[in-house]
Amino acid sequence: MTLPPTRRVIGPVARAGERTYRPRVSFEFFPPKTPQMEESLWQAITRLAPLDPAFVSVTYGAGGSTRERTHRTVKRILDETSLKPAAHLTCVGASRAEVDEVIRDYWDIGVRHIVSLRGDPPPGEGGIGGVYVPREDGYANATELTKAVRGVGPFEVLVGVYPEKHPESPSLEHDIDVLKQKVDAGATLGVSQFFFDLDAFLRYVDKVRAAGITIPIVPGIMPVTNFVGLKKMAAACQTTIPGWLANLFDGLENDAETRRLIACSVAAEMCAKLQEQGFEDFHFYTLNRADLVYAICRVLGLREISPSASEVAA
Repeated sequence: MTLPPTRRVIGPVARAGERTYRPRVSFEFFPPKTPQMEESLWQAITRLAPLDPAFVSVTYGAGGSTRERTHRTVKRILDETSLKPAAHLTCVGASRAEVDEVIRDYWDIGVRHIVSLRGDPPPGEGGIGGVYVPREDGYANATELTKAVRGVGPFEVLVGVYPEKHPESPSLEHDIDVLKQKVDAGATLGVSQFFFDLDAFLRYVDKVRAAGITIPIVPGIMPVTNFVGLKKMAAACQTTIPGWLANLFDGLENDAETRRLIACSVAAEMCAKLQEQGFEDFHFYTLNRADLVYAICRVLGLREISPSASEVAA
């Protein structure tokens, strides 16, 4: 009797687990408002820091509303960890001179990564999704801001990219033209808005490359357990929520643990599929929580970096 050949059927997550190289990851945090939020943030940083991220970014609220908290968080990361902080910076609510001073302050304390963003209007002027009106004495957009950052020092300048186009853009082609302007102004890395439509992201990257833009484009991944909150965020930035994702969370409003398991599964599979398309860098929107992001990084092949003998002795 001849036995049939052994069948081996594995999915993208299992194939990710078989890889031996380390992908590069980065993490985004937001500055805390309260002592309890401060504690949660530092628990997340402590948990994720041993994964040796390329950088960690710290967000900047609408209208510059978290400017001081962002600066304090960045300073503490510099002082108390070996991580490389990337400080978010926007044009909103400040003159060119004020923004330039912030850039110089960051350079002086040792920051070498800036996330250059136009920003959202202040809450009193519509907030996220409101109509942006630049100050006459301020920088008009992220392109001008990027040029200003590079004028102060040789920062690594990260800029946002939008696989499904910026909500205010007339077309995806216009978005890509704007990205080219940012690159010409000195941008060195593009980090995408979170997304769930992999095909849309891959088509976007193909168009970017066809336009002659060569800077790395890093997919932004958001593991989401609160689907109601996700819908609000997605509506503000006009990110598509596929029907299959809505179906997965349907009826789980009072089942937080199952939502967490589904969120981890969805994000891990997305990242594993992107690995198979050649992507080796991932930026995680952590929402100041480490558990899901840590698990996904393990799936992608990341392991904690053990401290050297000299570090242990210190």
